[in-house]
Amino acid sequence: MDKTLLLAVTLALVATPALARKDCEELKAEIAAKIEKKGVKAYTLEAVKKGEEGDRRVVGTCDGGAKVIVYKRGKPT
Repeated sequence: MDKTLLLAVTLALVATPALARKDCEELKAEIAAKIEKKGVKAYTLEAVKKGEEGDRRVVGTCDGGAKVIVYKRGKPT
């Protein structure tokens, strides 16, 4: 019984960060820093509802998976 309880508590502690909701603006800033570090100057990043990606590349998820961060290289239209 004690081993089962210990295992359950350990798994709960390990899983907590994975279930955390990441703010879209915070994630966009992190992704933008990585893109700019690679020398890309003209691009757009947007947080859109899941399923509204269009022809843009999904580069992250935020708000608990309700939204995705999409990337498109080139000048904003």
